[in-house]
Amino acid sequence: MRRSFKKLFIAMLAVALVAVVSPVEAETLRLLTWGGYAPKEVIEQFEKETGIEVKMTKSNNEDMISKLKATGGSGFDLAQPSQDRITSAQADFDIYKPIDLSKIDASQIIPSMLAATKKNTSLDGKVYGVPHVWGTSGLVVNRKMAGQIKDYVDLCGPGLTGKVTYRLKRPTLIGFAFSMGEDPFAAYSDKAKYEMILDKVEKKLIDCKPNVKAYWSGGDAMLNLMRSGEAVAAMAWDAGGWKLNKDMADITFVAPKSGALGWIDTFALPRKTKAEEAAYKWINFVMRPEIAGKITSSAGNFTAAKGGDQYVADKLKAQFQESFPPADVDNIKWYPPVPPGLEEIEGKVLDRVKAAQ
Repeated sequence: MRRSFKKLFIAMLAVALVAVVSPVEAETLRLLTWGGYAPKEVIEQFEKETGIEVKMTKSNNEDMISKLKATGGSGFDLAQPSQDRITSAQADFDIYKPIDLSKIDASQIIPSMLAATKKNTSLDGKVYGVPHVWGTSGLVVNRKMAGQIKDYVDLCGPGLTGKVTYRLKRPTLIGFAFSMGEDPFAAYSDKAKYEMILDKVEKKLIDCKPNVKAYWSGGDAMLNLMRSGEAVAAMAWDAGGWKLNKDMADITFVAPKSGALGWIDTFALPRKTKAEEAAYKWINFVMRPEIAGKITSSAGNFTAAKGGDQYVADKLKAQFQESFPPADVDNIKWYPPVPPGLEEIEGKVLDRVKAAQ
C-alpha cells in the first residue's frame, strides 16, 4: 500500500514539475503594436491555426521605446516601431535583438520595401527590422483643374496663384528637395551639403508663396480646402487623397514623379523576448496576402505583403492601383533615421519661409 502510494506521489510530483518548467510563455505572444495592426479576426485566426495565444498592447513609437527601455527589452515578444526609430534606440538602450532573416518568408514581401527596411534598420552589420505597415505623402490633385501637376515643384507653376496648400513641415522640405534633383537623405551624413540643399529649397518655397492658399496644419483643413475648390492641389498623405476620391472622382492621390515619401512600421524583436519562434510565426502569418488585406481594412494603410491589395474592398484596390503602379511603389523614398542636429536646421528654414514676405 505504501509502495503504491509512493509511486502515485512520485508520478504526481513529476507531472507538477513538468507543469512548472514547461515554457508556458512560448505559447503566448506578447505583441506591442499600433491600433488596427492586429484586428480581432486576425488574432483569432492565428490562435486557431497555431494554438498560440496573442496578448496585444496598443502603443506608439515613444511608448514602445519607453516600455522596452524601462525593462531592458523584456515584457514583450514582438514590437512594431517605425523603421527610422530603431537604430538610435538600439544604440542608446540595447533593447532589441537582431532579426534572423532565414526565418522570414521573404517571398511574401515586396522586395523594395524589404531592402529599404533592412538598410534603415541595420546597425553594426545586423538587421533589426522587417517591414509591415506603410504609408506615404505625395500629391493630392484635382485632375480636372490641375492635371499638369506631376511633382512637388509643379505646385509652384503658373496659373495656380492662391490655389495650392501644403504644410510647413520637414516632409515639404524633403519632397521639394527630391523634386529639384537633390537627394537629401544621401546628404544626411554631410551637414554642410544638407544645408546647401535646404538653401535651394528655402528659396523655392519663398518664391512659391503667392501660389499658397494656406499652410495646412490639420488634416481636416486640407480636406476642406480641396473639397471646396479653394485649393486644387496639395501636398498630403495617400489615404487623404483616397478619402476625397470617394466623393469627388476628379480628386485623388498622385505619387510624385520624383517619388512619394514613405514611412514603414516594422517588426522588431525585443532583446529579452520569450517567444521568438511564435514571433516569427506571427510575422509570416500576417504577411500572407489574404491576412494583409484584413489588416489594411482595419488600419487603413497597406502592408508590405505582395498581393495584399487584391484582398481589400474594390474601391480602395482601384484607388491604390491607380496611384501606385509597381514602378511608383519601387520609387518611394523611405525615411531613414534623422541624425542629431538636422531637425534644428530644418526648423530655422521653415521659420524663415513662414516669415518671408
